[in-house]
Amino acid sequence: MTPARLAAAVAGALLLGACSSLNPFASDKNKLPALKPLNDGIRVSEVWKARVGNSGAYVLQPAVSGNAVFAAAADGDVVRLEAGRNTWKASINGALSGGVGSNGQLAVVGTPKGEVVALDAKTGQVKWRVQVNAEILAAPAVSDNLIVVRSADSRLFGLDPQDGRRRWVYQRATPALSLRNSAGVVIEGTAVFAGFPGGKLVAVSAANGSLMWEGTVAVPRGATELERMADITSLPVLGARSACAVAFQGRIACFDLANGSTLWARDLSSSRGLDMDSRYAYVTDEKGAVHALDLNTGASAWKQDQLAGRNVGRPRVSGGYVVVGDGEGYVHLLRKDDGGMAGRQRVDSSPILADIQRSDGEMVIQSKDGNVYGLGLQ
Repeated sequence: MTPARLAAAVAGALLLGACSSLNPFASDKNKLPALKPLNDGIRVSEVWKARVGNSGAYVLQPAVSGNAVFAAAADGDVVRLEAGRNTWKASINGALSGGVGSNGQLAVVGTPKGEVVALDAKTGQVKWRVQVNAEILAAPAVSDNLIVVRSADSRLFGLDPQDGRRRWVYQRATPALSLRNSAGVVIEGTAVFAGFPGGKLVAVSAANGSLMWEGTVAVPRGATELERMADITSLPVLGARSACAVAFQGRIACFDLANGSTLWARDLSSSRGLDMDSRYAYVTDEKGAVHALDLNTGASAWKQDQLAGRNVGRPRVSGGYVVVGDGEGYVHLLRKDDGGMAGRQRVDSSPILADIQRSDGEMVIQSKDGNVYGLGLQ
């Protein structure tokens, strides 16, 4: 198959929800490649386990704030967990498609009908509901002074945390075709960072939603709309002086946090996302290989491809390891220094599609079937 036909086939599958290896909203019935034996690996221990409910056709992210974990199910249930203990459970009386975002004061979720619901993080009581008139697939970003909700048509809504009043809306022209995804935004200081279809990373003002800077992660190329898809479908990641993002059928790039000037870029396709520490940017590519790239230059430090084809998710840094989940419910530990396989544990029988979260030395994982785990390393 030619590269152009391959790109069209993959992108078309994503749009139609048929390719589960790339599309987190699709079901996965295919058998994944077998894992190689791993002897004397670091043990992943289950510190606690709780249940919230199935994610259905969506990717619902757990949120961590202090010692609390907030999680949601597609049927509308939202829970607060502390050390795995359910301190409250609430229902929004309707389906959920995006969430959870929390700052410890509010737990905020979104619905397929474009409703944003804010619950009191301490009691679970509904504080307010507002409409944004478009499906919400991403977890809202919540700070003390602002809530930013991203709708499925890539508009950003800045809302007042007190009552949900709309402060501003940011929108931009997008390509005719784009990939359905659950990527949200990141609030940092006075700026909101978001990636868009067409390969653009932007920083907008948290005060009024005006554009501060725009960086080009990837440039769409090809003869058809399918071939030209170069969408950012995962969260940008921020370091001490840089903001980095990666695009499907595109590149990974890092930009100066202050002015958006390009620090480096290199070809690499990913719909899964990335993480970073002070030394490397870590990214899962479209085939399931995990890469470590020098944070200053983009040069390759290592590549781990033993998990290729296993629907590997976004990498997360935890201690001396890079942690990823896969399509069969396994959690894998890679050594940060060289990418070697350090440990694995099957924690669930369903895929791990949501991002792994960090919580006071533990890793918090929510499976597609709706189990939530606190994991530690031994």
